[in-house]
Amino acid sequence: MSPVSNRGFTLLEVMIAMAILAVALVAVYQSQSQSISMAGSSRFLTTASLLAQSRMAGIDAADPRQVVADKGDFGDDFPDYRWQVEIGETENALLKKIILTVTNSRMAVRDTYRLTLYKVVPP
Repeated sequence: MSPVSNRGFTLLEVMIAMAILAVALVAVYQSQSQSISMAGSSRFLTTASLLAQSRMAGIDAADPRQVVADKGDFGDDFPDYRWQVEIGETENALLKKIILTVTNSRMAVRDTYRLTLYKVVPP
């Protein structure tokens, strides 16, 4: 009688290989998920900062005595983004604190970008 050839894998070897593959796939999936999240956050920060700077440039160009608290949106070009201007006082009566907040209604976390400007108000 000829000896039986055992050239295949045992069930234990297959199970260990599947476990290693599962751990590797979970790590790859988490990395991909984190990458997508970071890309979305980066896109928001870039867009929000440019929109805030644009809006703040208009506020900075205006007469500081006429700047009032207001809110609005950025139109059809950026439908998910909203802005709000708050006016605050400082310890110095000649300075006005202007806070511009840009928010994105589609973001679940970290959906706010704030830009602060101190403007001299002439007497």
